[in-house]
Amino acid sequence: MIDDKTYGPWAVIAGGSEGVGASFAEQLAGAGINLVLIARKPGPLDEAAARARKCGVEVRTLALDLLDDDALPAIRAATDDLDVGLLVVNAGANSYGHEFVTGDLDRFGEVLALNITVPMALGHHFGARLKRRGRGGVLLVGSLAGYLGQADLSVYAAAKAFSRIFAEGLWLELREHGVHVLELVLGVTRTPAMERAGLDFDLPGLNVADPDEVAREGLRHLADGPVRIAGGNERAAEQRSGPDRAALVAGAHEASRRLMGRAR
Repeated sequence: MIDDKTYGPWAVIAGGSEGVGASFAEQLAGAGINLVLIARKPGPLDEAAARARKCGVEVRTLALDLLDDDALPAIRAATDDLDVGLLVVNAGANSYGHEFVTGDLDRFGEVLALNITVPMALGHHFGARLKRRGRGGVLLVGSLAGYLGQADLSVYAAAKAFSRIFAEGLWLELREHGVHVLELVLGVTRTPAMERAGLDFDLPGLNVADPDEVAREGLRHLADGPVRIAGGNERAAEQRSGPDRAALVAGAHEASRRLMGRAR
């Protein structure tokens, strides 16, 4: 499923402690690729590392907040001596949902930093290394939210739209150097982060993906960039890109309210 000579011997996973990130870690470890796992919470991070080490690979962990000023220097210090073949940027959840005009502008700035500034910084650093190396991959985890504006999620949705376009441009720049770039677009996925957000996974007709399955899909299609819609959500993405966007925006808003249990 994954070519360790192209994407190994080391992979860096930002947001690698739980959910889809932990699934990436286990599957890459199963392919014999050593890991650098980055996440905020030491407990889940150590648990993910322990599971990966059972596959016989080396694992380094960095418990840090990617929004801290010293995050990138710390990541560089932990990885500059490694032959990194794959960067996975999975850290990009919505950290602040609120009506925009009454919300906290600084909190919106954190959403932009986590979903735009951090992936740019990591992509810039590791992308340059991979270009010099002449092989490898960059996998950015995106969201269907980036295909349509949403109330209370306007900044997050816009950031995810940026991520997809950014991935397409990076794919064009790096493909001639043997580096694969893929934006893996997720729909509703049964992750701890979505559970903490209070999503109702039991709504009739809701397409809920499994973290292991979408991680496997992303790794299998790393060389098929620039964008892969995961979890059987291709039709949803196509509809959201269609001409009747105003009606779709309104419909998606009502669906989101039901999903979060806030329908009136």
